Amino acid sequence: MTTRPASSSPPTAAANNDRATANPTSSALAVPPDGKRNTRPAACAATAANFAGKRVLITGAAGGIGHALVQRFAQAGATLALVDSSPALTELAAELGAPHRAWRVDLSDEAAITRFAADALRELGPIDILINNAGIAPLAPAATLSTEIWDSTMSVNLRAPFLLCRAFAGPMLERGWGRIVNLASQAALIGIDGHAAYSASKAGLLGMSYCMALEWGPRGVTVNCISPTVVDTPMGSGSTWSGERGVQARREIPVGRFARPEEIAAAAAYLASEDAAMINGSNLVIDGGRTIR
Repeated sequence: MTTRPASSSPPTAAANNDRATANPTSSALAVPPDGKRNTRPAACAATAANFAGKRVLITGAAGGIGHALVQRFAQAGATLALVDSSPALTELAAELGAPHRAWRVDLSDEAAITRFAADALRELGPIDILINNAGIAPLAPAATLSTEIWDSTMSVNLRAPFLLCRAFAGPMLERGWGRIVNLASQAALIGIDGHAAYSASKAGLLGMSYCMALEWGPRGVTVNCISPTVVDTPMGSGSTWSGERGVQARREIPVGRFARPEEIAAAAAYLASEDAAMINGSNLVIDGGRTIR
């Protein structure tokens, strides 16, 4: 597969990292009830970080959490490199316009990631901030979980972030500054029915991030994770966590609701900022208190 700007037609790829959906390959922009998607960057708080001059790579950019990340960083002046498999990425990239770029990449394909990384570095230069947001969550009981599902989940949720970190950390380390934010999950911390592969992949992401933080922190590159509860997006709360199961899940969260995409984006922006320079090797749990039970 040849990676190319979003106007091209690549093969299918990994979905965005909206929590726990049974559809492992779909990825779509969050659409409000009126059916009109807001593609303009949302206003950030007056105290929000300024990312002018920073190049930010966001995977899973066309999904609910990804779209919130795009809004947040674009509003703060960053130049964005967007990665997703969804055709919606093409429209998003066109609406954002230059200097932002987008690539549709199969994150389960190591060769495709390697080609994409070379393209991005050549066209945009060194990436300052990497946000590994893409992920899939095909669910099945552990007793019947197929090896194919296990392997595909690991390839997208754990191997792809490793490959991207490895590809883009080099220039960060050479320049002595960089931020990597990996989207994990509450499922890395607690057991959830049907989530054996997903939970294992996200727990592995935490362990990988801790090791990278230890190795790269002394050279100015911080590596942190965010572990949300279910996020209120079409992919998150609209599928696996809909109906009575969703009602019960909200009851188990002390604040009584799911997380919002904008809350995840705000946390990522903070961890990517100069203000968070002393935060390294941390896992920011955004779960309304769910995992303290």
